Parts: sequence; C-alpha cells; structure tokens
Amino acid sequence: MINVAIMGYGTIGSGVFEMIVQNQDILKDKIGDDIRVKKILDLRNFPGTPVEHLIVHDITDITEDAEIDIVVETMGGTNPAFAFVKECLLKGKHAATSNKALVAAHGTELLEVARENHVNFFFEASVGGGIPIIRALVDSYAGEAIEEITGIMNGTTNFILTKMDEEGEDFREALNEAQDLGYAERNPDADIEGQDTCRKIAILASLATGKEVDYEYIYTEGITNIDKTDFEYAQKMGTSIKLFGSALIEDDKLFAYVCPVMIGKPHPLYSVRDVYNGILVKGNMVGETMLYGSGAGKFPTASAVVADIISIIKHKDENDKMILSQTLTKSYLPKEKVGKESKWVTFYTLLAEINIAK
Repeated sequence: MINVAIMGYGTIGSGVFEMIVQNQDILKDKIGDDIRVKKILDLRNFPGTPVEHLIVHDITDITEDAEIDIVVETMGGTNPAFAFVKECLLKGKHAATSNKALVAAHGTELLEVARENHVNFFFEASVGGGIPIIRALVDSYAGEAIEEITGIMNGTTNFILTKMDEEGEDFREALNEAQDLGYAERNPDADIEGQDTCRKIAILASLATGKEVDYEYIYTEGITNIDKTDFEYAQKMGTSIKLFGSALIEDDKLFAYVCPVMIGKPHPLYSVRDVYNGILVKGNMVGETMLYGSGAGKFPTASAVVADIISIIKHKDENDKMILSQTLTKSYLPKEKVGKESKWVTFYTLLAEINIAK
C-alpha cells in the first residue's frame, strides 16, 4: 500500500483525490500496488463529503506519520508551502507539486534537499497543466542542446486574447467572461500581468540550461495594455496577438522574456486558442517540436500530479536526479533585439540577458 497525503484541498487537490479513487485499478496495474490518500491538510473540514474523515489541520500530522510515503502540495503560493514541503522532504517523504510559484522561487533548494535525503521532488504540473513538458525536457530531450523554448503558457490570457481576436470584445469584457467561467481568479493580476508565464518560462529555462534562472530577472509585460485597435492592426497584417514566454540560448547566454507578440498564420502557435497551451522546443539535433494541450484545469493538472506520483513510486528507492545548480550568474543587461532576429516575433521587444556560468 502506497500512502499519499494531499496538502491543500482546492481545485487541483480535489482533482488529485478524485483521480486516485476513480483510476485506482488503472494505477494498480501500472505500479503493482494500491495507492491510498491517507490524509488531507486543509483549513476547512468539508463535512458530509468523502474526505471528511481524512482532513487534518496540523502539518505534523503528516510529517510525523511514518506510513505516509508521498506528499502532494497543491496549496499555491510559497508560504507556508515551501516550509511544509521542505519539512516533508527532510522527514524522508517524496513530494510532488503543481505550484509554479514554489518551484520558481525555491525549486533548486528543494531539489537539493530531496537529493540529500534520498527522496524525490517532482513538479510536472507546475508548467503546462496536462502537457508533459517537464518530463520531456528532462528525459525525451536529454541528448539535446536546447536552443529555444517559446510558448503560450497561460490559459487565462490566451482565452482573453482569443475573445478579443475572434469576437471583437474589449479587454475588460473578455476578462469578465473569463472570470464568470472560472478561467480567471477574482484577482487576475498574476495571469494578465504575465507573472504566471514568467515563473513558468523561468522553470523551463532552468531545466534547459541546468542552471537556476531567477524569474525576477526576466523582462515581463502582460496584456492589460492591449485593446481593440491592436487587433484591428493585427488583422490587417494577417497576424494575431499571443502572450509568449520565451527563452533563447545563444553563445552561453540566456535571453528570456514574457510579452505579447504578433504572429502570422504559418506560425505553429497561431492556432492555439481559447484556454489551451502550446510550447515549442528547439533542440540542436531534433529541430523544432511542439507540445499542445490543456494548460490548466482540475483534471489536466491533476493528471500531471498523478503521473509524478507514479514516477516517484517507480523511483522510490533512489533519487531521480534533475541536474540543476545555483551557479547561474544573475547579471541583468537590457538589450533590444529587433524582430528580424527571430522569424516569429514581428516587432522588437526588450530581452533580459542573463549570463550562464560555465
């Protein structure tokens, strides 16, 4: 029996629980053992629900329970998520998270803590929801020198831009619709200001370079200044507007940015609409490849978390090393690069240039 604890029983946490219960037979076929959610940490009690008897309110109920093998963190934010996950790792428990803020701010440290304690810290669900981009970078592209990662990584902003493009809505109207449908939070700043995408591209750039990339050094511009006029011009030019997170590796330097860009119909990401995500990866040998799918949502994200649980079980007696160090030089040098230097971007933007220490 594999015992799992879930920290945070919100949208994603409840999705993980439901998937483990509903797919129990499928999971047992894959790992040869039963998976049981033994405890759920949350401030609420959820009376009258199937999880009522599993709820605990004190982290020590999890950290001191020797029967719990794996902890899933779906709380969001960094406080107290960082302290809780670190304590679980120190107690010899594996951990999986969907929390991009946690991974972007403390991923390197948590990987090191996991390594020192012979357990694993996995975070597939932190970028791209149900798209297996983390596992692809670590495993599928293991023999590649990654030259570029570019993608639409936030379903909320892509939904808003799609509504503005296809239905002529203004920004506020499209945002309100996204909120009504549950695609955007009541406070949507992290999405519409590009902060969510910034953390995600920082995570992917870190995996691509093997070095820690501090998201605070990445130039970030959201979509709040885009209006109908911009789309009128875009349509006359035969283009559309998308919010891109991009990382370009050239001559031992990383150029990373988040900003709206105009792209034409030949671009592979042009057709990525609504709440979907698409991520392009360019390797020095494989060339360009693209991953596409649901970038957010209860079950797509839960699917990625459960995939990490399965990977942890398969590596439960060893640390599955992700090469990531804290040796990135955090220098910041603004630099203009005009559109002709990239066949995708049709106007210049400001890129943050970060030196990759050798």
